[in-house]
Amino acid sequence: MLEEARKKPEAARIAFISCDIKALPFPNESLDLITMSFATRNINLSRAALVRSIAEYYRVLKRGGRFINLETSRPSSAVIRRLRDLYVKLFVEFIGSRLSGSRTAYAYLARTIPRFYPPEELAAILREAGFEKATFQRLLFGAAAIHQGIK
Repeated sequence: MLEEARKKPEAARIAFISCDIKALPFPNESLDLITMSFATRNINLSRAALVRSIAEYYRVLKRGGRFINLETSRPSSAVIRRLRDLYVKLFVEFIGSRLSGSRTAYAYLARTIPRFYPPEELAAILREAGFEKATFQRLLFGAAAIHQGIK
């Protein structure tokens, strides 16, 4: 992904950094904003590991800094949740693997989407990681959510 990003015309103005999210190479309180989209499931090795990773984001954010996260979510409605799970089971792996050529990636996606945290629990994880204020907004009838943590 970084190789593709570096090919873009505006890439000359951007410093791309590849690093371990559990040990970010930035001083304490040095960033204003951290964003993440559809990757939190990938760092969710356990609840404790996710808290530690998000605590590292908290460490490098300035006072008033924000962590904004877009991720799949667990709908609160049982009907919507069942429809979303059926869609994921029937289409995500099948269509995704055929379009991309990677069955493994889309099998992983189909496995992790239904098991990810409901938005209330992810907000609690943000608070446990240190964020004083953690809010969320449901999208797509709760199939995705935007979370915001403010330091």
